Amino acid sequence: MNHLAQTAAIDFFTVPTATFRVLFVFVVLSHERRRVLHFGVTEHPTQEWTMQQMREAFPWEEAPRYVLRDRDAIYGRDFADMTGDMGMEEVLTAPRSPWQNPFLERLVGSIRRECLDHVIVWNERSLRRTLQSHFAYYQRSRTHLALGKDAPEPRALEPPERGRVVAIPEVGGLHHRYQRQAA
Repeated sequence: MNHLAQTAAIDFFTVPTATFRVLFVFVVLSHERRRVLHFGVTEHPTQEWTMQQMREAFPWEEAPRYVLRDRDAIYGRDFADMTGDMGMEEVLTAPRSPWQNPFLERLVGSIRRECLDHVIVWNERSLRRTLQSHFAYYQRSRTHLALGKDAPEPRALEPPERGRVVAIPEVGGLHHRYQRQAA
């Protein structure tokens, strides 16, 4: 894709809680290195809340040239005007076509399989804390084949002389980061 570095994708996904409430997670993903730029959690998403999430994701005129999104009604009528004012051009997927936003759909699937399927979500606060921990792991430690088996935040190669490999628990022990540590 010619505009990979200039594209971000946005979407919502839902998470049920142990108390049978449904929370909505809004995610902003940079296409260039699959970096999660921002996320927000709410029980009641509104157009105003969603627009505020975009402002928080791209402060100080740091917005990408293109933003890829679906046609969900939650964005409202004013959303396109706001993104245009921020210098972004919206790229809308066709109705009922999640495959047209593959990087973000893959991320949501990974979040579910690698994190949310293994924890109990109690409320907004617990989900926010779990996702913060998971995204920190995702950015620094989780490898991606499309990135040459590197993480979204590039990692330095560690020669064997630096010591033995140790496992460092992340996301409450659900995942591990491996690095060399002197004996």
